[in-house]
Amino acid sequence: MSGDLATSSPQLPAQPLVLALETSCDESAAALMQGTDLLAAEVFSQVAIHGEYGGVVPEVASRSHLRALRPVLESVLSRASLRLSDLDAVAATCGPGLATSLMLGLSLAKGIAVALRKPFIPVNHIEGHLLSPFLAEPEGPRAAIGLVVSGGHTLLVRIRSTGDYRILGKTLDDAAGEAFDKVGKLLGLPYPGGPHVSRTAEQGSGARFDLPRSMLHSGDFNFSFSGLKTAVRYLLPKHVPVPVADVCASFQEAVVDVLVAKTMRALEVEGVDTLAVSGGVSCNLRLRERFKAECSAAGVRLLLAPNELCTDNAAMIAYVAALKLRAGFVSQLDAEIEPNLRTADWLR
Repeated sequence: MSGDLATSSPQLPAQPLVLALETSCDESAAALMQGTDLLAAEVFSQVAIHGEYGGVVPEVASRSHLRALRPVLESVLSRASLRLSDLDAVAATCGPGLATSLMLGLSLAKGIAVALRKPFIPVNHIEGHLLSPFLAEPEGPRAAIGLVVSGGHTLLVRIRSTGDYRILGKTLDDAAGEAFDKVGKLLGLPYPGGPHVSRTAEQGSGARFDLPRSMLHSGDFNFSFSGLKTAVRYLLPKHVPVPVADVCASFQEAVVDVLVAKTMRALEVEGVDTLAVSGGVSCNLRLRERFKAECSAAGVRLLLAPNELCTDNAAMIAYVAALKLRAGFVSQLDAEIEPNLRTADWLR
């Protein structure tokens, strides 16, 4: 992200009212937050639209954002019985994500901020995920290990406080959610494949196939799921008809084993007693079940955002913006979209 404090801001109330927009990919989302209390949130999903293509098409996504942003914005204002003129600040996702999608949300949010003469706060999408499990915590983010596990990212992060992070490990190829989606496609499951793999796995045996646990004993906190996906590809022709539920369950167990083992090891090495798990894959029931059991046994406090705040949403963007305002961040109207924003650019 571009440098910090770009322009001065008017004096803010103790609990500023923040509007946030999230358009990093194929969800059009808006949220209103007073201080750190969520007043209203709305998400328009494009899953049905992109299902026809078997994946997200950037041009289709941007056209859908154009149609959806105004109704979504009007909906959250109506649900909170508020007007744009009531706002104290405006925020939007600046990256990473699809360029045309990011541009629409950022431009609209900046336009509102300029028109109202209110501060504008650009927010990193991944920081939104990282801190989302703390939204229900009265004291906000605390020392913890954060696991962000989604379609595009698998990250282990040492959280010290808001804005103070250190990368412990990341995926070297496919993210966990990406691997779920690709395996779903291999099995002919509907788009998006990940949730369908998870649901189908509930009917199968995770012990049926011995699939690789890549980098489980690598001695670091990095991940790799590309080889696991390839192992599934080579497995399928050997079993006709394909036992889909058992393949899903075995694949899921391999992913969960690696995520849980490396995360619990990170907690031990870093000497912290709180784990915050976020991202779309954190909705996975088997992953939640395993983390609950492992954290209980280890005396670790487990923070999991509710499912609606795990997938892409604007509440997490509003939350980060509120924390930034609390820390003294002021308007950054010169901020631009950064579609390829690297983790290392904002995590130290």
